[in-house]
Amino acid sequence: MSTGIEAINAYVGRAFVDVRDLFTDRGLSMSRFDNLMMTQKSVNLPCEDPVTNAVNAARPLVAGLSPAELAGIELLVVGTESGLDFGKPISTYVHHHLGLPSRCRSFEVKHACYGGTAALQTAAALVETSPSPSARALVVAADAPSNGARGTYWEPSEGAGAVAMLVGRDARVLALDPGASGWHTYEVMDTARPAVETDVVDSDLSLLAYLSCLENCFAAYCDRVPGTDVVGTFDHLVFHTPFAGMVKGAHRTLLRKLRRLDAAGIERDFAARMAASLHYAARVGNLFSAAIYLALCSLLEQAPSDRTRRIGLFSYGSGCASEFFSGVVPAGARPGLDIGAQLDDRRRLTVGEYDKLTAGSDQRAFGVREAVFDAAGYGPVFDSHVAGRGLLVLDRIRDYHREYRWA
Repeated sequence: MSTGIEAINAYVGRAFVDVRDLFTDRGLSMSRFDNLMMTQKSVNLPCEDPVTNAVNAARPLVAGLSPAELAGIELLVVGTESGLDFGKPISTYVHHHLGLPSRCRSFEVKHACYGGTAALQTAAALVETSPSPSARALVVAADAPSNGARGTYWEPSEGAGAVAMLVGRDARVLALDPGASGWHTYEVMDTARPAVETDVVDSDLSLLAYLSCLENCFAAYCDRVPGTDVVGTFDHLVFHTPFAGMVKGAHRTLLRKLRRLDAAGIERDFAARMAASLHYAARVGNLFSAAIYLALCSLLEQAPSDRTRRIGLFSYGSGCASEFFSGVVPAGARPGLDIGAQLDDRRRLTVGEYDKLTAGSDQRAFGVREAVFDAAGYGPVFDSHVAGRGLLVLDRIRDYHREYRWA
């Protein structure tokens, strides 16, 4: 038996806006559009926040467990850069609304987009050391963007949603290679969220930090796993995906340095080993702490296989921390639900509808004391794509305490 991801599922929102429409409305230069390699971005409604994203991603996994399996969940850890309190972690709300056992660790971890991987590796280590052979952990990577990037080139790339993973000793989705990790970290101010509606972004510095971390993480991995070859060792590569175009550029840079492939050879390798992991990012946008795991879901659905495959994964979080690690995907591994079908089922918003729905995002963010979220103000999107779907929504905030309901 191997420790790793036993089951995985994503929540990709119930609405989206067309990225080309957003570029046109904001007056952004179309010369930069193709580099994004994006067509749509998922949008949260005012009644959605990191908690609802997390619960709606995890609930299908929890619902499939027997009472004994549910009782075996010893840990819930949420990776997020969208925390809602300095002290109270969002994992407490997630734990409650999923009906997890009280004999359960619960906490939240933060390191920008690396938070999901920090949560996964922590969970895997705790499961591995548990005296119970049936011990499991629930890991959720969940975020919700602010309006801080409105009107910038970052706005079209920022998506909404979450990915949940059940971690245990029967890794039917991804068996982590024990000890096979390389890390690289240093202090850099490439992106940050110093206030609720403030995103500090240095695009060029962020790209350079991402590329530097990829190269150094992979070198550290090779020191840990002698004989590793970036092409020959891995059937597929899955990278943290701020936007698909950035991943394609990082793949090109890495192969030029390590294998000195020409442009045609790099393009063939990208098509064979990376392109499948980027389909969903192109339709959702950056899921921050969950971005790399949405890419994993995309690979599993877009490139299914009847044989086992070893994949290399690169996780990056601004500030910065990064890790290159690996694992084995068993034959036939798939996400818990059809994520492609979820994407097709979202409602398309006009830019005007998108602006109206996101204008009040600060009312659901950190530090809000009182607020009521009236679905009647969301137009037809709530009735057509949320109501009656069994999704958790934010109902009100009362004296800082968040109250949720099932739609």
